[in-house]
Amino acid sequence: MCWAGRMMLGTFRILLVLVHASAACEFGPFPYRATGIVCRMTKPAALLLNQETAQVIQVAFRNARFPNITGERSMRLLGKVAYALTNIQVNDLSIEKSEVELKEDNAIHIGIKNVTALFKGTLTYGYAGAWFLQLFHSVDFEIESSIDLVLNIKLTCQKDQVVPDASDCYLTFHKLTLHLQGDKQPGWLKQLFTDFISFTLKLVLKREVCKEINVLTQTLTNFILDLAANFVRHKDIMVDVSLASDPVIKASYLESHHKGLVLYKNYSSVLSDSVFSPSLLTESRMLYFWLSEHSLSSLASAAFLDGRLVLTLRGEKLQALFEMEDTEEQRKAVQMIFQGTSYNDSVAKVWSLSHPQISLQPEGTVVKSSVAVEISILPTGEEPLVSLHMEKEITVTIQAAYVEKKLILQPVDSSIEIKVFKCTADPSGNDPSIQNFLQNMILAVGIPEVTSSIGSVLTSLMNSKRLDLFDIINPEIITRKGYIIVQLDFGFPSRVLLNFLEKCL
Repeated sequence: MCWAGRMMLGTFRILLVLVHASAACEFGPFPYRATGIVCRMTKPAALLLNQETAQVIQVAFRNARFPNITGERSMRLLGKVAYALTNIQVNDLSIEKSEVELKEDNAIHIGIKNVTALFKGTLTYGYAGAWFLQLFHSVDFEIESSIDLVLNIKLTCQKDQVVPDASDCYLTFHKLTLHLQGDKQPGWLKQLFTDFISFTLKLVLKREVCKEINVLTQTLTNFILDLAANFVRHKDIMVDVSLASDPVIKASYLESHHKGLVLYKNYSSVLSDSVFSPSLLTESRMLYFWLSEHSLSSLASAAFLDGRLVLTLRGEKLQALFEMEDTEEQRKAVQMIFQGTSYNDSVAKVWSLSHPQISLQPEGTVVKSSVAVEISILPTGEEPLVSLHMEKEITVTIQAAYVEKKLILQPVDSSIEIKVFKCTADPSGNDPSIQNFLQNMILAVGIPEVTSSIGSVLTSLMNSKRLDLFDIINPEIITRKGYIIVQLDFGFPSRVLLNFLEKCL
């Protein structure tokens, strides 16, 4: 799979990233219309992305395979005159401007104004008449052109995926001037060929350019669908982002509603009633994602089932946890737990005992979970010795931000309740100092360390999907009761498009 976009990349990305089926799809009855994920892209984003059109329009013209144009015509005194235009190539192509308009009949209108191009090739002609022997000559030619291009892309549905139909394609010629051997002045030869070549040439250009646009559109469709599917999949965990209902195209935005089902081996989340309303999203930012509490909670459950909610600490990180402050209580607890063993010869393991419960509230994402903590000493050449085992109920409220292409998770409120406590140095559990120290340490350092580690892992995962290649501007992560909204502006990196074109052409 190639990386970036082809024909009409800016505009098609608007619909293809967000939509995996169209109004032509048949949706089942409730509850299959329940929604877990909603995407909205507004008109400012469409205008920004449409600026990339110039590069891919040039690709369409350059990539078009122009056939030889042949014909003949009877001329007085000259008899039949045959001609052939061969080796047609495009040079010096430029575009004045491109416009995009979202239509509420599930279509996108794209207008490309004043595409100027210079076509070069070879003109071979010959004639046979009463006064001449049959002769053939070849001259180089140039054709100056000025063209307007209009596309009306319709959304159709095939196999639960969107397929944009770009066959509604029109070329309007404002200028089509033939020059022979670089001569800019009209001559008898130019006058002879210009009229009856121009008509044929217009038909060929329209057919080949529009055909190439449609081919490139389908290539981009496949790329975007593969990209979207890959972005929401990691190993055995994936999110079903097929449409839950018809996409909505307004004059000011495009919006799509996705199932958001989490699939993991034999486990699948169940669609729940959606609390989404169009009024929850505005039109002041370029891109919005609305995520339900159910989808996020299902992702956490899948991560638990896959054994991902495990963290191991040793060495300097373990030392930083247990030496957050230099007090008598701290020194006593460290001595009892580690029994004089260095941090490099010890390991702490933290893992979830059950499915985490996630609740989205205005204050942040509230996570409740049963967690186990185990510290083991690693004597040289001997089996690890468990010096501490603790199980506790943790409730933590987390606020999220995306800063400098990193996901930052910040706990703002935490509480713990110890359920099980076993310590080799205090088998009876009568010494409260260790538990008190551990409780304070977990609240002050342990929970921030775990959330920071999760943020780093998620950042690496998103970057592995190439998210870091895009310019994300002032992103906001807003939690509300039952859902979360991510809203942002962005700048499209031209290097991604150029990289795609280099690899795929």
